[in-house]
Amino acid sequence: MKAKRMITNAACYVLLTVLSIIWVLPIFYVVLTSFREESGSYKSYIWPRGFTLDNYINLFHGNSNIDFSRWFMNTFIIAIFSTILSAFFVLCVSYVMSRLRFKMRKTFMNIALVLGMFPGFMSMIAVYYILKGLGLLESGILKQVALVLVYSGGAGLGFYMAKGFFDTIPKTIDEAAYIDGASKWDTFIKITIPLSKPIITYTLITAFMGPWVDYIFAKVIMGNETPYYTIAIGLWTMLEQEFVEYYYTQFYAGCVVISIPIAILFLLTQKCYVEGVSGAVKG
Repeated sequence: MKAKRMITNAACYVLLTVLSIIWVLPIFYVVLTSFREESGSYKSYIWPRGFTLDNYINLFHGNSNIDFSRWFMNTFIIAIFSTILSAFFVLCVSYVMSRLRFKMRKTFMNIALVLGMFPGFMSMIAVYYILKGLGLLESGILKQVALVLVYSGGAGLGFYMAKGFFDTIPKTIDEAAYIDGASKWDTFIKITIPLSKPIITYTLITAFMGPWVDYIFAKVIMGNETPYYTIAIGLWTMLEQEFVEYYYTQFYAGCVVISIPIAILFLLTQKCYVEGVSGAVKG
C-alpha cells in the first residue's frame, strides 16, 4: 500500500509538472518576445538573437497611429468607474437577495441565473442602438461614459457569489442592530460591509478585470475614435496588416505591461480573494 501510494503521488507530481510547463510556456514566450531585438512577426526560431528594452521604451513614445499611454489611461479610468458602480450594484442586490423576503424573489433569482448563462455580447447590437438613441455615441467622451454604463449596468445579475457569502453572516447580527434602532441601510453599511471584506475584494477584482480585457463591446461602441480606444482595441490595432511588421514586438511588450496591474492587484488581495470565493461556495 505504501509503494502504491508513492507511485500515485509521483504520477500526480509528474502530471502537475507537465501541466505547469504547458501553462507557463505561453507566458514565457510573450515575455521573451517582448525583449526581442529583431523586428517583424514571423521568425523561424523562438529564442531571440538579441535582447533590448526599446520595445518598452517605444511603446510609451507613440506616434499618431499608436498612442499606448493614452489608451492605457483610457482603460484605467473606465475600469475604475466601472468597478465602483459594479461593486455597488452587486453588493446591494446580493444583500437584498440574502436578507429580504418578498414576492417573486425566487422567480427573480431563477431569471437572473438563466440570463447569466447567455454571453453578454448577444445583446451587443441592442445595447448599441439604445446608447445611440440616448445620444451617448456622439463623441469620444460620451462613448467612454457609455462603456462605463455598459460594464456596470448588468453587474447586478452577478449577485450569486456575494449572496452566498452574505448568507454565511448570521442574521442575528442584523436583528440586534434593528433592536438598537439601526435601519436596513445602516446595518448594511456599518455592520455587513465591514464583515464582508473578502467578497468585496473578489467583487472589485472581477469588476476591474472585465473592462480591462474586453474587446468586443469596446470596439463596437468606440468605432473609429482612435484617441479614445481602450487597451484591448489598441493592442489589436498593432496586429493589423499595415502595423504588424513594425509593432509586433511592441505588441508583446504591451501585453506584459497590461498584465502588471492585474498581477499586483491579485497578489496584494490574494488572501481576501480566496476567503471570498471559499465563503461564497460554503454559503
